[in-house]
Amino acid sequence: MITLKDVLRFHELSIKKFGGSLGLRDEGYLQSAIEIPSAKFGGEDLYPSPFEKAVAILESILKNHPFVDGNNRTAFLACDATLRLHNLIFTLSEDESYQFVINVATSQLSFEMVVDFLKSKSIPFNS
Repeated sequence: MITLKDVLRFHELSIKKFGGSLGLRDEGYLQSAIEIPSAKFGGEDLYPSPFEKAVAILESILKNHPFVDGNNRTAFLACDATLRLHNLIFTLSEDESYQFVINVATSQLSFEMVVDFLKSKSIPFNS
């Protein structure tokens, strides 16, 4: 799974590349977002598929806003990294990626719709 160190690095890289203020607003919110994809209930994964795990961390970072700036970009990178851990990659253009994150951040898509979108825009790769 994605670690706190990973997400902090994604945030740092995002700020360096695109600008904004570097800084963590609430470590508890971030830790909660990172743990969501591996949540269980009654011993069963709440997010069993790689796509559900990726959407869970994406939505959680977007909603929790743990960073001073760059939450959308960091959430997208964490989602992408989650898929890559399962040997999947996005086939989204930069414009599609931007619009995708905005649609999720503004709650225009249900969880299931986001999962379906990721499935349609991801392909397997061999690491």
